[in-house]
Amino acid sequence: MPRVKRGKNHLKKRRKLLKAVKGYRGGRKSKIKLARTAVKKAGVYAYRDRRNKKRTMRQLWQIKINAGCRENKLTYSKFIGALKKNKIELDRKILAQLAEHYPEIFVKIIGMVQKTH
Repeated sequence: MPRVKRGKNHLKKRRKLLKAVKGYRGGRKSKIKLARTAVKKAGVYAYRDRRNKKRTMRQLWQIKINAGCRENKLTYSKFIGALKKNKIELDRKILAQLAEHYPEIFVKIIGMVQKTH
């Protein structure tokens, strides 16, 4: 069986790793052992925070909707409950955008909800 040399693959792997840690502080940007753990940890944080971002955005939307509702003498929970009761299927992202940028349309939605509530 012929001999297999893997030096090229080994170098490519290390170059790829060092490229990923560019800009890191201390030995984490140049030492392979430290860089490997740094990249692994960074991946874990990135995965976790992609999920946390969704959570915080939903909280922000709720705050914006609540602010829009309070201006029209209505609470967030009553507004969302009335939307569901009237089968108006607008998600919180859209409602938040309407409350922030198009308050006149948001007031019309509140009016539709309050007629039946």
